[in-house]
Amino acid sequence: MSAAIRGEFRKFLSTRMWWILGLAMFAYLVFLGAVMAFSFAFGSTMSAGEAASAGVPQMSGETAATMTYSLTSPLGYVFPLIIGSLLFTNEFRHQTITPTLLVEPRRTILVLAKLVVAAIFGVIIGVLATAGTVVGASPVLALMGDGSYLGSGDVWALIGWSVVVMALWTVLGVAIGGLLTNQVAAIIVIIGFTQFVEPIARVALGAVDALQGVSAYLPGAAADAVLGTSFFGSMGETDLLSRWAGGLVMLAYIAVFALGARFVTLRRDIG
Repeated sequence: MSAAIRGEFRKFLSTRMWWILGLAMFAYLVFLGAVMAFSFAFGSTMSAGEAASAGVPQMSGETAATMTYSLTSPLGYVFPLIIGSLLFTNEFRHQTITPTLLVEPRRTILVLAKLVVAAIFGVIIGVLATAGTVVGASPVLALMGDGSYLGSGDVWALIGWSVVVMALWTVLGVAIGGLLTNQVAAIIVIIGFTQFVEPIARVALGAVDALQGVSAYLPGAAADAVLGTSFFGSMGETDLLSRWAGGLVMLAYIAVFALGARFVTLRRDIG
C-alpha cells in the first residue's frame, strides 16, 4: 500500500495541470470573495426596500463575514473535483494505466492509494482555495463593512471546515474520474453538474416545502452542512443536515463512485 501511495504521489507531482488549476482557482476565489464582500457591505448601507428591489442581500457584521468566507465550496468546488479527477483520467488519456497495473495489479489497492493521495493534496487545495476567498474578502469587509472578523473563533472554525470540505471534493473527484475515465467527458460532466444542474436543483427544490428535504442530500448541500452554513441560504434554501450527517452523505457519494471505479472500470480488461 505504501509503495502504491508513493507512486501516486510521484505521478501527481509530475503533472503541471493540477497547480495551474490551483492557481486559477485561487485567483477566481479572490475575485469572488471581493465581489461578494462588496455586495454584502453595500447592501448593509441600504434600506430593506432598496436592497430587495436591487436584489442585494442585506447582511452585516459577523454574519456577512461568515457568509462570504463560506462561498469557497459552493462556488469553487468545481476545481477540486477536476483536479482530483486528473489522478485517474490522466492515466487513461496518456495510456499509463497499463504499466500502473503491472506495477500494482491489486486494483483495490490502486483505488485506495489514489483516494489517500487525493485526500492529502486535497488539504493543500483546500488551504489554497479558502485562502483565496479570505484574501479577496477580508480587506473589503474591513474597509467597507463592519470588519473582517478574522479574530473570531467561529470564523476560524468555518475556515477550517472549508479546508476539510474542499479536501473531500478532491477525493470525490478521483472517484468520479475513476468511473468515467475519459478526461474530456469527466470535465464536461463535472462542469455541467456543478455550474448548472446542482445550483438550479438546489434553488428549485428549496423553493418547494415538500422537496426541501431532498435538496439537503445533494452533494453541495451536504458540503454546506459540513461547513455549518449555506451560501444558498440567501436564495431561499435553508434546510441543512447536521454536520456529521452531511459528512456521511459526502462519504457515501465518494464510496459509490469509488466502488463504481473499482468494479466497473477496473474490472474490464485494460490493455
